[in-house]
Amino acid sequence: MSKTFRIIDTGVREGRSNIAFDAALIELRQQDKVPDTIRFMRFPPTALIGRHQDLSREINLDYCAADGVGTVRRMTGGGAIYLDEGQLGWELVFHRSSLGIAALPDIAREICNAAAAGISELGVDARFRPRNDIEVDGRKISGTGGFFDGDILIYQGTVLVDMNAEQMVKALNVPRDKVARHNLDSAAQRVVTLKELLGDDLPSMETIKAALVKGFTEGFDIEAEPGEITETEEMLAKEHFDSEIGTDEFVAEIDNPADSDDVLAGMHTGAGGTINTFVKLEGPTRRILQRVLISGDFFVTPPRVVFDLEAYLQGSRLAEIEPRINQFFEETDIGMLSVTADDFHASIANALESEKVPGNG
Repeated sequence: MSKTFRIIDTGVREGRSNIAFDAALIELRQQDKVPDTIRFMRFPPTALIGRHQDLSREINLDYCAADGVGTVRRMTGGGAIYLDEGQLGWELVFHRSSLGIAALPDIAREICNAAAAGISELGVDARFRPRNDIEVDGRKISGTGGFFDGDILIYQGTVLVDMNAEQMVKALNVPRDKVARHNLDSAAQRVVTLKELLGDDLPSMETIKAALVKGFTEGFDIEAEPGEITETEEMLAKEHFDSEIGTDEFVAEIDNPADSDDVLAGMHTGAGGTINTFVKLEGPTRRILQRVLISGDFFVTPPRVVFDLEAYLQGSRLAEIEPRINQFFEETDIGMLSVTADDFHASIANALESEKVPGNG
């Protein structure tokens, strides 16, 4: 017997409110108070950074403040994106047993393939590009990401229906090397919208939603039926907004950590994304790691694992860092998309190398 997912559409909501609803939906699904859910959502102009990203590094804060672009930190990993009313957000929140797939990389691949099949129903050739993009002719039409929280998975993405590309380029600080990797002159050329592809044949939002639902239901052999947003979800979402997600402190939780003379910065880019580390040392010979902060556009699930790793490494002697990282990943239940323990060590090693610290390695 196939599983039945509820379909809800929370409409256009301020960005932080949208993310707060995610938190409520996950919590209530954990308590079995709501069913497995397919949710659609839309945003006003918003610069949205990943859970572990550096706010000032990723977003042009002065431009966003002057032009009314919201700044939001989401609960999932990955890179910064720009959203507005012309884009359709989608997400699946469900118990890990519902689809019979346990590993995050496998789930990412299967959900992206299902979403790509749905988008292709609209008359374009959409395809999954590892690790987490959906493309048409090499240009991104959907970015995705997700994480497990216990037995509940949230996996979300967007469909670029139409967008203000000029505002996107101004709101985000897109690294030149990221654009260069795709042989493009600007970040705007990296993405493509359904409007650009289909012109006057652009389908309605309802048609696009129906196509995605078809992709998910056929791809996973599930049923999906329209449902209601509960009062409990709205109340709990407001609680999450007021206590954390809606606050400036949460959005700026990681903000320009290298802005100190005694902080060493390192970076490593691998198959799973870029890992930035910011290291502070102590002791007479500066061979003890006082603290490390880890940021970047990688995916690790659950997201709090990164904060646990930072705490686990605090106070380590430099020679102990690599074995302690390996031990942490061996002993901790972690899901990752292409990133490895070696990638985290390489980033920290690069930070230490920046000062030629005695005993590094």
